[in-house]
Amino acid sequence: MAAAVSIVSSAAGAVAVVVVIALIRKCRRVRKKVKKIIVKKVQEEFDKRNSSRMQAGRALDDDVVIDVGPVEKFLSEILNEKPMRFSSEQLAVCTRNFSSELGSGGYGVVYRGELPNGLLVAVKVLKVAMNRKVQEAFMAEVGTIGRTYHVNLVRLYGFCFDSGTKALVYEFLEKGSLERYLYGDSDGDEGGTAARLELEWGTLHAIAVGTAKGIRYLHEECQQRIVHYDIKPANILLTADFTPKVADFGLARLGERDNTHMSLTGGGRGTPGYAAPELWMALPATEKCDVYSFGMVLFEILGRRRNFDACQGESREWFPKWVWEKYDQGEIGSVVSCDGIIGEADREKAEMMCKVALWCVQFQPAARPTMSSVVRMLEGEMPIVPPVNPFHYVMDGGGGGSTSSALWSSVYQSSRDTVSRDSQVSVSPAAMSTDVTTVDVEPILPTK
Repeated sequence: MAAAVSIVSSAAGAVAVVVVIALIRKCRRVRKKVKKIIVKKVQEEFDKRNSSRMQAGRALDDDVVIDVGPVEKFLSEILNEKPMRFSSEQLAVCTRNFSSELGSGGYGVVYRGELPNGLLVAVKVLKVAMNRKVQEAFMAEVGTIGRTYHVNLVRLYGFCFDSGTKALVYEFLEKGSLERYLYGDSDGDEGGTAARLELEWGTLHAIAVGTAKGIRYLHEECQQRIVHYDIKPANILLTADFTPKVADFGLARLGERDNTHMSLTGGGRGTPGYAAPELWMALPATEKCDVYSFGMVLFEILGRRRNFDACQGESREWFPKWVWEKYDQGEIGSVVSCDGIIGEADREKAEMMCKVALWCVQFQPAARPTMSSVVRMLEGEMPIVPPVNPFHYVMDGGGGGSTSSALWSSVYQSSRDTVSRDSQVSVSPAAMSTDVTTVDVEPILPTK
């Protein structure tokens, strides 16, 4: 009996094991099938979503192609250093229908504007017929400054050349021109004198160095050499932090780097008192014309006065010649302290500026330094050789005398009378001078 029970139990156990094994195998098969079904469904869902994304991406690409066209054109123009061309309708919008006038002159009116990205601009609208002179100046501005981008050059954002509107669009500069801070009376108001006191010597020196770097870029770093031909304080504009920017390229010319000289047509260029001798003597012109003009600007920064001032008395009426006489007599200290604004800490820099100015205005263009050398000398990175007399061609036997005074009195007085007839926010003195045959088209900025 016991043996039978044992056999039955063993058989039942074996059957149970077989059943369990069968169930396990069946569960495995079911689990594999379920897994395959789940994976298949997940894959189908993934493919469905990916397909939707691809279709959405293709639709988005179609939209981008439509929207990116103008952007690509804009970027292409920027990369090619080309100013943008605005329509008269666009300028009307950005200037609020030309409602905010900054100033006017004989050749145009300047309006404050704001581009869609919030950038402030000065829009000069020419109000005269596009005659040959204005046409040359317009093309000079667009063809020269439109190719450049430098921290010390005024930026030309674009222009308008519609049948009814001829305009130039510049960056907006808050502080106006250096002229206001040197003379204080350029606008005929009392505010100029007060504004003049704001500039310390360190700021003036930084303005001189920055201006030199801007001119150096034009001469030596552009793809084509650019000669400005009208460097003067009125054409050196200042940002809110008094960073200088060279402006007014209406007389500028492009030149290939392998050409030593540039041919000038239409007579002399530049402003009397700043123009190099070769310009008013009809001699071959080079970029050294700008070096001479920059030297004259340095004299005015040193003295905080116009280079010619008949009220100073005959001995000091032409400041550059008086500076040379004092330097030649070993009294350069009296030059750098004549205005009373240069402290002992800045005296060395002022004396360097004095020597650099004397080298820049040498009669022979070849004797003048390059602008890269000027920058290095002003920054104290290059020793300055003692300058030689730059004014022997107008001095009587080395003594100065009445001949040189009479000669330069007429030249500088002509320039000064011109300035007094024009406000800063109008046409530059060069445009009004009878010695200049090309009209200046300059950025016109507000005076404060």
